[in-house]
Amino acid sequence: MFQVLEHEIQAGKIEYTWSGKGKFIIDHTEVDPDFIGKGLGKKMVKATVDFAKENKLKVIPLCPFAKSLIEKTPEFQEVLSKADAEEL
Repeated sequence: MFQVLEHEIQAGKIEYTWSGKGKFIIDHTEVDPDFIGKGLGKKMVKATVDFAKENKLKVIPLCPFAKSLIEKTPEFQEVLSKADAEEL
């Protein structure tokens, strides 16, 4: 799980599962209602994409929020697994 903390409180999280050796699935993105509107969802997806880039991993975004954001952000698309990238 990736998470974002604000004042040591979990403000949001991204849940993922591994799908083979070099690929993971973004299953769910969640922001605590007290922190909605601060751009934390986008920050978490960016951090997840950065993690994938740094570790030469591919991502399968099943979470609708993450999938939409990755599809709209060209610099995020390089981490998409081949099948997902072909859908764009």
